[in-house]
Amino acid sequence: MMQTVQTNSLRNWKYFLNLFPVAFVLLGNLNGGWYTLSNFAFTFVVLALGELLLPEDKSNEAGEDDVLPDLLLFFVVVGQLLAVTSLIYGVYTQIISGYWILLAALSTGTATGSMGIIAAHELIHRKAKFWNFLGRLLLFTVLNPYFYVHHLRIHHKSVGTAADPVSALKGETVYAFAFRSISGQLLQSLALEKIRCDKAGKWGYGLHNYVVAVYAGGFLLLSALTYFFGIWVAAAYLLQATVANLLLEYTNYIEHYGLRRNEKERVNELHSWQSDKVVSRYFLIDLSRHSDHHFHAAKSFNTLLTYENSPVLPGGYASMFLPALFPPLWFSLVDKRIPKIS
Repeated sequence: MMQTVQTNSLRNWKYFLNLFPVAFVLLGNLNGGWYTLSNFAFTFVVLALGELLLPEDKSNEAGEDDVLPDLLLFFVVVGQLLAVTSLIYGVYTQIISGYWILLAALSTGTATGSMGIIAAHELIHRKAKFWNFLGRLLLFTVLNPYFYVHHLRIHHKSVGTAADPVSALKGETVYAFAFRSISGQLLQSLALEKIRCDKAGKWGYGLHNYVVAVYAGGFLLLSALTYFFGIWVAAAYLLQATVANLLLEYTNYIEHYGLRRNEKERVNELHSWQSDKVVSRYFLIDLSRHSDHHFHAAKSFNTLLTYENSPVLPGGYASMFLPALFPPLWFSLVDKRIPKIS
């Protein structure tokens, strides 16, 4: 379906809302106590209510071709590094102690999983080595190497088919999906990297295997954190990474739930859910326009469009989090919206 596109200089500025989470994380990690819940409350209460109350923005005016999108992504990388560093600092200096460590890691992981991984998703699609490296760096901060391999080389090619563990099945709970998706991505990525190494005459499960190498680096990082800063710092870091990756799987779940295609059919705007809720659009740099992302994977986030015939979620990413945790509620809201052709 053809879309009429104009440019809008304001659109690129709106995406800077994506930086709000890191401000709340820094507030919590540098002050401790109840402040540690700042970002968690902001994301799952304030943003969720905002999605329910604010209207949709279906405008198809692409952002101007200026420096702002790249500048934002660079700021996100800096913000991600500040977020995890502030967590390390807060726990090490005992600004954060006791059960507040758990809450701080939860709040930090909410930011690194929403702000950081979403920016990483954008950056790993770029061919320029510098930006691609920054995307992989963001994924390393949450100890996830397999997303880089799987998303680009398997998910985009196999989305909506049985070959893709990231495409949730109709009637599948988010809990069953998360286990199947993570294990499937890990195994498929390891196997794909082994094939690449074998062709290059390298040991398939050695450090030339990208997944193995990054996990080895993650192990060294956690060991260094334990040695220099203590076990609680390493535990907090590992927990924030776990939270971030679980948020990634929640996102994967709602992006393709129940949408299927024939393996011979070209991926189009019918094979991903979209949402034009204002919060999802601008806080998540238009990840919610996921239909266009899969239809035209090379497009920058600030140029993604909405399609009249794409399946539409009943809410945005923040407001659908709670329903996803209660499968009967999720099924009742979403199953009836699955196109019959899928």
